[in-house]
Formats: sequence, C-alpha cells, structure tokens
Amino acid sequence: MFGKNILILVPHPDDEVVMCGAAIGRAKAQGARVSALYLTNGCLDRPVLWPWQRKHHEERVQKRRAEAESAALFLGLTPVGWSDRPARHLWRNVSDVYAEVQKMMAVHRPDQVWVPAYEGGNPDHDALNALGAQLKKGRSVLEFAVYTYFAARVQSQTFISWDETARLFTLSPEERRAKQKALDIYASERRNLSSLRVDQESYRPLAAYDYAQPPHQGTLWYNRFQWVPFRHPFIDRTSPADVSEEITAFLYRTTS
Repeated sequence: MFGKNILILVPHPDDEVVMCGAAIGRAKAQGARVSALYLTNGCLDRPVLWPWQRKHHEERVQKRRAEAESAALFLGLTPVGWSDRPARHLWRNVSDVYAEVQKMMAVHRPDQVWVPAYEGGNPDHDALNALGAQLKKGRSVLEFAVYTYFAARVQSQTFISWDETARLFTLSPEERRAKQKALDIYASERRNLSSLRVDQESYRPLAAYDYAQPPHQGTLWYNRFQWVPFRHPFIDRTSPADVSEEITAFLYRTTS
C-alpha cells in the first residue's frame, strides 16, 4: 500500500513514532521518500500551565522541537514544516491547518498522505483524520491506529473496527528496538508514552466516518479524567460534541 512520495501529517511531535515508526522504515526500504509536516509544537499553551511552569514554556517548546529533529534523523524522515501552534489548538483551527497542508502539498506533491485514525484518542488527531478525508481525491490516504479507550480499555495500535482493507503487522525484534529507541528520544513525553505498545502497527486506506458523531460510544481517551473536580493543565476538558461540531463545520466549508 505504501506510496513513493509520502507525507506524514503529524499532529504532535512524537505521534510520527507512535503511529507509524516501523512503517516509515518499511516504506523507506521499498524506496519511498518519507516527509513529515509537524502541525503543532506538541506543548500546551502557556496560559494553560500552572503559574510556576509558565516561565519555562519556551524551554519546553524548544526541547520538544529538538527531540523531534533527533527522532526524524534517527528514522530517516525529512521534516518539511514546523508549526508554533500549541497542542489542543489544531482541532479548533482545522481550516487554517488545511490551508497550511494544501500549501505544503503543492510544493512537495506527495502521492500518499498518512494521518492518525479517527478513534477518540486526541481531538487534534480526530480533526486531522477529517482533514485527511478532504485530501483523498486522486490521492492515497492511509490512516494509522494510535490509541483509544474503546470499551473502557486502554488500547493502542489497533483499530476500533476492522475491515478487509486493514493491515496489522507484527514488528520484528529489530523493529521493536528501533521504535523504542525513537520513543526514548522524546524524554519529555516518557510518562505519556510508557503505556503504548511497540510490538505492532495497524493501517488501512482512510475509512468513511460519520464525523458528526464521536468515534465510539462511552468515554473517549481524552475524557478519561474529566471527573476530577479541579482544574489541572494535563486534563483535557474538551467536549466531544464541540470537536464534532467544529469538524462538521470545516467539512461543510470545504465541500460547499
């Protein structure tokens, strides 16, 4: 399924490793050129942080960028763009992101685009999946499973529902070691990445979704800790209904 000139749309630096670190190696082994467009800086916006953390915000952003550059070098990726957009802002500005992606695609002309699956793991991931649906005309778009809380169970690298187009491949011992090493480069995200498996990856041509509905019934990954009664920077208070509303509005604007 892999193309010859692949562009990965990366919602946050480290997602390129989590969702398709081994697939990158396999595509390159087949002679593909693989590029990455990083669409947020991966860090929370300064006002969201605790007051005592805010003075170190720029250091956090610079460290995440340095980690991404090191991971790209390790994976053999070619970075083609970096955004200063904070995490959790991609889904709120998906039309602007779409314009950025279109501009980059006009320059690099990929024959295939890779995006995260629509699975409720992160609002930015889900919005980027919907954006990928708008790129399918005359072009291959693959989606990769990342992580989900389907059926109230932490799952990663596996789709909520499978069809005949989906592919799951088991990583070889060498691929596992390489993927873990790439994940370890993101030392600033070690706690968040520790629960994700490194023994398999799953992908397929981007499926048809009803973006007006959440990816699945029940609690989504990013809603798991919203029961906490006080504000915490790392608890995402985003409403799935708001994400669906923003995505469907974007789809309406781009198709009407």
